Amino acid sequence: MSKLNVMYMGTPDFAEVILRKLAAEYDVSAVVTQTDKPVGRKRVLTAPPVKVTATELGIPVYQFETLKNGELKEALDNHKPDVIVVAAYGKLLPDYVLSYPKYGCVNVHGSLLPKYRGAGPVQWSVINGDGVTGVTTMLMGAEMDKGDMLLKAEVKIGEYETYGELMERLAPIGAELTVKTLEALVAGDITPEKQNDDEATYAPMLNKEIAVIDFNKSADDVLHLIHGLNPWPVAFAYREGKKLKIFNAIKGNNTQKSPGTAWMTDKKDGLEIACGDGKTVIATVVQGEGAKKMEAKLYLMGNPVNETTILTEE
Repeated sequence: MSKLNVMYMGTPDFAEVILRKLAAEYDVSAVVTQTDKPVGRKRVLTAPPVKVTATELGIPVYQFETLKNGELKEALDNHKPDVIVVAAYGKLLPDYVLSYPKYGCVNVHGSLLPKYRGAGPVQWSVINGDGVTGVTTMLMGAEMDKGDMLLKAEVKIGEYETYGELMERLAPIGAELTVKTLEALVAGDITPEKQNDDEATYAPMLNKEIAVIDFNKSADDVLHLIHGLNPWPVAFAYREGKKLKIFNAIKGNNTQKSPGTAWMTDKKDGLEIACGDGKTVIATVVQGEGAKKMEAKLYLMGNPVNETTILTEE
């Protein structure tokens, strides 16, 4: 029996992990990924992780600005995939792609659908303080993340786990779930389950506007925002008009100080900040404007605080 012929569509690190697993199990005949993008301050044109790995594995790579005008038709006819697997590709698929493969198009989504449809499911699960998230595989349709569900894997979120750390844990789990899904789909041992639209929530793509910290909110809300925006776009507040990014923080103590008031912890190992619920958070990794990312205790050596230090939203 010949191996399943898979066309794979994905772009970032999460998708790269899944590609490696699929390539070890099946015949991945082609990869479709987004175009190279300028990265960093010097705007160096950089290939997406999926392209780098596909090239390493000797898999043909296709990159298109859009798929709407039949750009992928020739590649589909050349490779004749039995199934198309999609993970964090970043574009909607037109009908001619969705209807092409025998077993359909299978999406690997970083949430327990129908919760968190959209581009930022992992980030929002952390920002909203969910204790649990996971990965769902589904058959793709014309509407984003509304297809029939196939399999799920549930994952607990650590108390101070960042979105980046959670993504790293979810990727191999998603890879294993994808293989299980394809095996069951080919064997006819899986029954697609329709999503309950009444239970659906939306997880929009993140932007820098949501990154500013409002210390009038509860300590838990502040902690969740900090960890949900690490490594991008990174939560921040202003100290005397200059941006102070906060990458990591932990629960602090009770306080009667005004929200945003900041001071050095008793152990001199972090920056303690009052929140709106009478509790504090302790920033442990920060980055001052124009400086490098560092432990908060090192930042405080060069940037001491006093009784009037307040972190603000602007």
